[in-house]
Amino acid sequence: MSGGVSHVDSFDPKAALAKLNGKPMPVPVQRTVFNNNGNIMGSPWETKRYGQSGIEMTNLFPKIAACADDLTVVRSMTSKVSEHAQGNYFFHTGFPFMGHPSAGAWLNYGLGSENQNLPGFVVLQSGNAGVPHGGVGVFNNGYLPGQHQASIIKADGALPLANIKPGEADAAQRRRLGFINEVDKAFAEATREPQVEAAIRNYETAYRMQAAVPELCDIRGESEATKRLYGLDAADANQAAYGRQCLVARRLIERGVRFVELSCLPQKVGAGQAANPWDQHGGLKKGHGAMANQVDQGIAALITDLKARGLFEDTLILWAGEFGRTPFAQGNDGRDHNPLGFSIWMAGGGA
Repeated sequence: MSGGVSHVDSFDPKAALAKLNGKPMPVPVQRTVFNNNGNIMGSPWETKRYGQSGIEMTNLFPKIAACADDLTVVRSMTSKVSEHAQGNYFFHTGFPFMGHPSAGAWLNYGLGSENQNLPGFVVLQSGNAGVPHGGVGVFNNGYLPGQHQASIIKADGALPLANIKPGEADAAQRRRLGFINEVDKAFAEATREPQVEAAIRNYETAYRMQAAVPELCDIRGESEATKRLYGLDAADANQAAYGRQCLVARRLIERGVRFVELSCLPQKVGAGQAANPWDQHGGLKKGHGAMANQVDQGIAALITDLKARGLFEDTLILWAGEFGRTPFAQGNDGRDHNPLGFSIWMAGGGA
């Protein structure tokens, strides 16, 4: 959820904010990114307890809230940085700068792949979803072999992956690639360079992906009930596009792909930039409301579908932004960045 979701408006509501709405903060406030700090701002969303567990959250995500008993909410997160690009690097790699492997690369490196026809680390996009601030480096392999970096797949693209459609007959391609493979292996043996070996493995995977990726993204075989569950019939095009990512994520998990990350889409209602669409320094209610509507149904559907298919206990879902938002206003109706305390949740995987 790049941009920093407001925890005090979602999974860590504070009754004191409503009680003290409009009053000055009773404690000293550290400098914020824009340092345009106003008074305490109560949440525009209603707070209640959900599920048998009684987890307290707002109604910003009503469909996820209905899955409350599947959630493990962690309200004690902190970050060392308060800027989006550094925050995204810190969240993905543990370091606030580029050059280190992303979590997906580490897991793929440490656990290996269960599907030789697909990459072990996939980042899904749809519609006009962008890469988070920091760029594709947040999905990088760092100093691990190159085959562990993410492959970005467009869940709704005519070509889900660039150059995935063969430009020649299979027999001709096999002869050409066989020759290239012989030359490559001779070069690799001569150089004994790990990155050359990684490149060769990438080429081999790419050949097998020519059939696997289009089949993965072809959801015509899914039932109409499943498509409705994920909101593919939603009037909001962004909601439908994100729901499709969630459905393709389930299909990737079924096929043994180790690590999948989804990408939010920007909104046209002032919900922030394409790279950080949850970044509401103003117009919090409008922006957060639009973004929550985009992702709520698809994520809840993913939880429901994984449970129905017996995949939930073996799949860990992690929902998070790179930091939270301030309990006081920025200007009149926004919130500034807050790395000093924010919330995430997990579901499945034994959590």
